[in-house]
Amino acid sequence: MIRTQIQLPDELYRRAKLVAEQREISLAEMTRRGLELFLARIAPSGAPRDGWDLPTIDGGGIRAPLERLRDLAVAEEERPTAPRRRDRGKGAAKR
Repeated sequence: MIRTQIQLPDELYRRAKLVAEQREISLAEMTRRGLELFLARIAPSGAPRDGWDLPTIDGGGIRAPLERLRDLAVAEEERPTAPRRRDRGKGAAKR
């Protein structure tokens, strides 16, 4: 294990120290866990790559080839919209 020093703003140090005490772990252990979590979320796995790649987000969304997105957008704009209906359910004011 490598020993290192880091500089933290006073307020960040106080908050981190308090959380570590509440969880009954050392500040060093909490820092290690935090770094592991951070790196797991942002760092690409495997060997470092040359250059930069556009980040991707897997949040569902449109499942269509990139080439078709323009056609889909145009089709969506040209699709007639249904007139909006007023809510006539329970509690809705009637005219």
